[in-house]
Amino acid sequence: MRLILLGPPGGGKGTVAKKLQKEFNIPVISTGVILREAIDKKTKLGKEVINIINRGGLVPDNIILEIIKERIKQEDCKNGYIFDGFPRNIEQANSLKKLNKELNQHIDYVFYFEIPFSEIIKRLSNRRVCKKCGTNYNLLFNPPQKDNICDICGGELYQRDDDKGETIKNRLKVFNDQTLSLIKYYEEKKLLTVIDADLSENAFLEIKKVLEKGTS
Repeated sequence: MRLILLGPPGGGKGTVAKKLQKEFNIPVISTGVILREAIDKKTKLGKEVINIINRGGLVPDNIILEIIKERIKQEDCKNGYIFDGFPRNIEQANSLKKLNKELNQHIDYVFYFEIPFSEIIKRLSNRRVCKKCGTNYNLLFNPPQKDNICDICGGELYQRDDDKGETIKNRLKVFNDQTLSLIKYYEEKKLLTVIDADLSENAFLEIKKVLEKGTS
């Protein structure tokens, strides 16, 4: 089973992806997570992309595609995978199609997380992340028990640079300009299912229902 989760930043893709990973035992591939790990570890890749990410821009396609190519060849992707936030534009989608063909694979489902941009801005501006274990919190509907302290490991919580005011607006503009065309792209290929992403639990159950129906 090979899935793509599409939608604006802050739409809940990451949360749902983790639940799907646990339910179906296939790995989540998030280019955002891979890039942030590279930044934290100050690798060559991290140094190359840090300024782009902090501005809310998109990392060049050639870098993203190299990451994807190496990742899906790994053993844990043998029975499938979940793309969280990839592809981001038509060029990446076409490159993925070519790569899948080379590896004798295909994408089974594409889910688009539909959510108002006003809700996205509210979610992201109130998101906090644990510096130690990476757990996400939201000050509005999923706050930590103690201010700025992670419930799980006791680490300090912080606000990512790309979750701040102007950067959020820039990220949404980039999404509008480049990623929205993918909806039509996958719709024409009869792969797209639109999901109401206002509540992540509902989104997960909707996707689970589609997948179980398709495999029954």
